[in-house]
Amino acid sequence: MKTSFYAAIAAVLFLTACSTESPSGYILTDAVVYTVNDAQPTAESFAVIDGRIGTVGTADEVRAAHPGLEERSAGGKTIVPGFIDAHGHFMGLGTQRLQVDLRGTRSLEEVMSRLKAYEADLPDSAWITGRGWNQELWPTRAFPTAADLDAHFPDRPVWLGRIDGHAAWANTAAMEAAGMDKIRETRYVVGGAIIRGADDEPTGIFIDAAENIINAVVPDLNEEQLDRALELALQESAEVGLTGVHDAGVGMATIERYQRFINEERFPMRMYAMVGGTGSTFDAICNNHIIDYGERLTVRSVKLYLDGALGSRGAALIDDYSDDPGNRGLLFSEPEEFAEVVQQAVDCGYQVNTHAIGDRGNQVLLDSYEAAGVSPEGRHRDEHTQIIQLSEIDRFKELGIIASMQPTHATSDLNMAEDRLGPFRIRGGYAWKTLLDAGVPLALGSDFPVEKSDPLLGFFAAVTRQTETLFPEGGWYPEERLSREETLYGFTKGAAFAAFQEDVSGSIETGKHADFVVLSDDIMQVAAPRILETEIVATVFAGEEVHGSIGSE
Repeated sequence: MKTSFYAAIAAVLFLTACSTESPSGYILTDAVVYTVNDAQPTAESFAVIDGRIGTVGTADEVRAAHPGLEERSAGGKTIVPGFIDAHGHFMGLGTQRLQVDLRGTRSLEEVMSRLKAYEADLPDSAWITGRGWNQELWPTRAFPTAADLDAHFPDRPVWLGRIDGHAAWANTAAMEAAGMDKIRETRYVVGGAIIRGADDEPTGIFIDAAENIINAVVPDLNEEQLDRALELALQESAEVGLTGVHDAGVGMATIERYQRFINEERFPMRMYAMVGGTGSTFDAICNNHIIDYGERLTVRSVKLYLDGALGSRGAALIDDYSDDPGNRGLLFSEPEEFAEVVQQAVDCGYQVNTHAIGDRGNQVLLDSYEAAGVSPEGRHRDEHTQIIQLSEIDRFKELGIIASMQPTHATSDLNMAEDRLGPFRIRGGYAWKTLLDAGVPLALGSDFPVEKSDPLLGFFAAVTRQTETLFPEGGWYPEERLSREETLYGFTKGAAFAAFQEDVSGSIETGKHADFVVLSDDIMQVAAPRILETEIVATVFAGEEVHGSIGSE
């Protein structure tokens, strides 16, 4: 491949430069290094030269290759390549820090408590906005209503996204701001729904595209707030060991914000950004091939949506929901229309990355990709690949589709997924191992802020199929567990492959970016529960510590 050729040339030039100049850097010794390089799976030392990896091997081998370079000891700690999250929403990670975080709330009462604490610092005219509620964790497991919010917030508009982002909850004040009569009169929303009660009145729950009715009147964040959100996202990423992120849906304003931060030298991240659907940004980049803004921002893909989420019963299913007869979820567009968009994106030269949750959504994805004539060289992706028909797996392999999956989705959904799907369809749910064994490449991520950004939580979920409370014993459908090696690959080189970047990132190899993480525990060897106790000792980006400290000099 062209990328492999250029990577080889780069490595030769890098080594030549190292032998003829006096580069800056250091030798890292006394480490347990998992390289994610099949030719050299482990090492005890490596050099960092001008932001890139030098020689990798024993301490003596590295010293011989780089005489006179200062040494730093990792103190016996474990080092892995910098984690890459193959599916996140970067600005969403930061903006959630500016809103009320409702993740993990176990009741309506706990939700109201967090909202009241958040309100204490708000101006009188400000909306309460937030995200993260999940009715499946509450005793009733029923959708909340506007009346629940009205009892505590009768005048201030409140607008709260469900944890998956595919449903949102408004109080009466928020609906009135959007036009209550308009909401009452809207009987059909393409790709969405307004939930109504027995009296036919809107309950305050808006599904998928219907959320735009309220979103249209929610006050926008100003430039200062958006800059602060990006700062917070970058800070959190460094803290959890992320050196790369695939941002699943951006517009030109976000691309330009990233570029500005790069110019200002405050963007320690390798960002692979997906254009968010068709529109002006899609048109601007169409046939311009790849936007490479240095080594920290690449735009060459488009993020499309097919359906909603399982928790809000918006995922498109072939047959009815087992716990909601008559409901088969939502397709965001007709299959023929979606196929036209895929063809347009392929003709533009985009890598096509499509959100597909339900088995119907995944079926339409396969049909559309096949009709567009995609091939493995395009590395087109299925974002989530959550519920599939097992009979369709061969088509994934034939088309070369990458399954971009999020391990913590399975452990977050296990309390309701089988209720939604029944005992037979669930066998095609969150089927990481089945897909991998069939030859379908995996790229792992979190879908933050839907889930927490910490890749170690995803690592634990992938190797155990258990929640953080170690439920269920033995794991949920444990045959779909991944090995630790497979999981580390998915969060590093597998994610890099999904971004056409495996020749420069994703492993600790000579000539690649010196992006790596120092861990307090050996996640490849310790008992599984210890993974959850492992700390990020240091996150290193381009050879420089952006969080913590590598070790002693």
